[in-house]
This record gives sequence, C-alpha cells and structure tokens, in this order.
Amino acid sequence: DVVLVLGANGKVGQAAIQLATMAGARVFGVERTAQPHAGHATAPVEMIDASTTDIAAHVRDRTGGHGADIVYNTVGSPYFEAACKAMAVKGRQIFIATIERAVPFDIFAFYRGRHRFVGIDTLALDSGECAAILDELKPGFESGALRPFPVLESCSYRLEDAAAAYRAVLGGSPERVVLVP
Repeated sequence: DVVLVLGANGKVGQAAIQLATMAGARVFGVERTAQPHAGHATAPVEMIDASTTDIAAHVRDRTGGHGADIVYNTVGSPYFEAACKAMAVKGRQIFIATIERAVPFDIFAFYRGRHRFVGIDTLALDSGECAAILDELKPGFESGALRPFPVLESCSYRLEDAAAAYRAVLGGSPERVVLVP
C-alpha cells in the first residue's frame, strides 16, 4: 500500500509511520514546512512540504498516478481536501482529530473514487482495549521494528507535579510528557 501521513512528525504521525513501514508500505509524510522525518521508520519516508508543494499532485506523480491507498490524517480539516484528492481508487482516509468541524466535500469524487472515511476516537477506548492493542504491538517492539518514543528528562514529571505536566501538554509541548512514580 501507499500510505500518506498528514502531521507526520507529530506524536501520532510518527507512530503511524512506524506501523506503516513495518507493514511494508511506501510512506509519504506531510508537514506544514520543509522538515526531515523526525521519527523511527524501517523504510524510507518521503517528506512533503505542504507550504510549497501540492500534496495530491506530488503523491500522484510519485506513484504513477495511483495515489494513496491509506491517508492517515492526524490534523483533519486543514488537509482534508488535499488528502481526498491524493486518495487512490478504493482509498481510505482515517481521521483522529480536526480543527474545523465543517470541510469541503466533493460527493462525486467520493463515490466515483469508492473512498471510505474512518473516524477513530481513541478517547473512547477503555484500559482493556488499550492493553489488547499493546499486546498486539509487542512483537514489533521486541524485534526493533517499532521503537518507543524517547522521553527527555525535562519532560518527565513526578506524580505530585501532574498539574505542571498537564500545562506542558496544553501548551503544545513537542516532546512526550510522562508522569513517573
């Protein structure tokens, strides 16, 4: 599959890229500006600068017109239209977040492309469902195909400092924020 990850250097985007490259996909990552891929991957990741590049045209050009089989949209509305245009026939777009609720939607392109949209609400998962997912990912971590994200000491907070950790997350910390015992 060809996988397009929007918000590639974000925490979820980096995880999606690890999973996609582990599965053998050809991966394109998108960021607002020119950036190298910041995470771990077991295959090359071709980064796209959204500020200077037509995302859909680039993906279609680099895939011989095919497009992306899977679009993992971690940003939502800002990239929705470009993502739709980049989708292959029978492509799927997965959403986990958005900024704006309303997006431009071309229903003709949707049904002619036989596209599917999938919404994922990880906040709705209970601890048992999360544990089952982690159990399924365990072999990837054991083999080294998947790697945990590094956690800087400055972003590790003791439980009694949870309020400060929460403020760091709300402030948009680009690093992983972790509570430690």
